Amino acid sequence: MAATDLLREKVAETPMIYAYEHIGVPAHDGMLKVGYTTRDVETRVREQNQTGSIRYRIVLMRPAMRKDGTSFDDHLIHKILRRNHVRNPEGEWFVTDAQTVERAIASAVEGHETIISRTYSFPMRPEQEEAVIKTSAYFKAFVKDPANRGLIPHFLWNAKMRFGKTFTTYQLSLRMGWTKVLVLTFKPAVKTAWEEDLATHKDFDGWQFCQKQDDREFNYVNERKPFVCFASFQDVLGKNAAGNRAGMGAAAVGAVYEAMNDPQESKTISLNFSP
Repeated sequence: MAATDLLREKVAETPMIYAYEHIGVPAHDGMLKVGYTTRDVETRVREQNQTGSIRYRIVLMRPAMRKDGTSFDDHLIHKILRRNHVRNPEGEWFVTDAQTVERAIASAVEGHETIISRTYSFPMRPEQEEAVIKTSAYFKAFVKDPANRGLIPHFLWNAKMRFGKTFTTYQLSLRMGWTKVLVLTFKPAVKTAWEEDLATHKDFDGWQFCQKQDDREFNYVNERKPFVCFASFQDVLGKNAAGNRAGMGAAAVGAVYEAMNDPQESKTISLNFSP
């Protein structure tokens, strides 16, 4: 086969998919323009917005290259977005966010023409791997020691910001063979990180995320499959008429605890974080 055939569809430049938003343009609120270029993205986007001095913000730039070295363009990304019912009211403008576009690009890289739910496959960093090894070794040794019968082991991670506590905790769950994990926190705002890591990484395929809904009930999960139940202390403790935490929370915590543990073989373990 000729060398030119082997290099077919491969490009010298780096083809890029980009997405940007307009600032202060009501007609484009909540929308992103998804485009393609083999030139510098900043230069290309600036050229598109010269007229009228429109302000913009680039939210995403990713190589448009498959694993075999062939490239794709924005038409494929547009097709994937439309197939996943993302509204496309105008040209290359879509009512979407950067995360959805990123998932569409990842799907194209994998050779799919629809968005795949799990796009990440990155491994643990060395410090995360070390945490998992040390913690799992401690928990296993604790359970084996007859002197600890009936006691609950605790392990504290001195995990600073950007350590990747959620991802590493899920990797520890896999290493330990856990299938029911309760995350209880004073910071409800961290729910998004716990949910996204579980839903987007290929290592956690088959896991379910359980959380409190607007009606104050937890969503249904199949208890035969692994799941994570996320709850804040505000969720389980509730508040009284004065707006203070109510003492009735013990029953709620007990109900969640009972649902999370197998009565035949309880494996309650506490993992704490130091911010």
